[in-house]
Amino acid sequence: MRPRKGSAAVCSRCHQPAPGYDQLAERRYDFIPFWGFLVFLLYAMRRVDCRRCQAVVVEEVPWGNGKHQLTNAYMLFLARWARRLSWKETAEAFRTSWDKVCDAVEHVVAFGLEHRVLGQIDAIGVDEIQYAKGHKYLTLVYQIDIGITRLLWVGRERTIESFQGFFTTIGDEITSKIVFVCSDMWEPYLKVIREKCSEALHILDRFHIVAKMNKALDEVRAGGSRRMASEGRTPLLKKSRWLLLRREENLKTEQRFRLRDLLRYNLRTVRAYLLKEAFQQLWDYTSPAWAGKFLDEWCRQTMRSRIEPMKKIARSLRQHRELILNYFRAQKLLSSGVVEGLNNKAKVTMRKSYGFRTFRVLELALYHSLGKLPEPESTHDFF
Repeated sequence: MRPRKGSAAVCSRCHQPAPGYDQLAERRYDFIPFWGFLVFLLYAMRRVDCRRCQAVVVEEVPWGNGKHQLTNAYMLFLARWARRLSWKETAEAFRTSWDKVCDAVEHVVAFGLEHRVLGQIDAIGVDEIQYAKGHKYLTLVYQIDIGITRLLWVGRERTIESFQGFFTTIGDEITSKIVFVCSDMWEPYLKVIREKCSEALHILDRFHIVAKMNKALDEVRAGGSRRMASEGRTPLLKKSRWLLLRREENLKTEQRFRLRDLLRYNLRTVRAYLLKEAFQQLWDYTSPAWAGKFLDEWCRQTMRSRIEPMKKIARSLRQHRELILNYFRAQKLLSSGVVEGLNNKAKVTMRKSYGFRTFRVLELALYHSLGKLPEPESTHDFF
């Protein structure tokens, strides 16, 4: 490629024509492959003596950006494919490197974050996700308005400072208009929500409540199984974990028969299972008042059960009673089920993340997959 004869070079800082200064060595840009052939643009960049900027700078070219070796069209092309495939598979498919795919995604994400319009946000959901061994977590904040779901923010670790960074990013005006907030019972999240969204209806995540109850039941089962083994009794609880944790309608026929036989025994594990199953009735209520009466009665029965893991759950539910009932006050229109679904997509992104070793790269991947960010315009569309 050669510059058009008589054309003035454009300053890459102020984007205005400027007198020429000299010409650099030829530079190669990667372009979108055609019919299995790799395509490169070769161009000798000019430098201009820009009087506005009072500096000698490299000219601006319409197909490239800064010192990127990839053309803008190729970066958008690779970034779109990196949303469908893993970055490694994208690099292999188009005969390029993983680093160049990463550069392409970074370029598109940076443009998207700079040009995205947050608008009014009625409902948000916050949750954490583990991304590495050693209890390394990310804090993810989603917009979960009816009809609009997207990733708004990614924070390192699940701390008060991390979550506060989200509200700093969106500003006080948008924060003040948030109507609903969904979260789990993680205390740092609860504290920040009380401070920043005191007027919003805070809905406690029902899925985390059920998960904690399943964990307590499994703790009771494991303790009972160990006790039977040490006393030399018949191992009734052997291989019964999923019989007790899965919903009965999800069990196979032979599993249902085995569960029915197990429930005939007066075991602590059986009593804990019956308490867990009885609790599911809570979600069938529509009235906050009746749901609250059921919750209070369930907690009273559980506290008399002498099953410590289940009593611990009851104490926690009493402590967060009003937040649980907000689910019914919101007429069951919002829950963290949407957040759980988006978290599952985030986990898929991480499973496909061959080569993601740093927080920065993982942050790019999550924004790229879940952020629904605007994309830069391309001079030509070849795909």
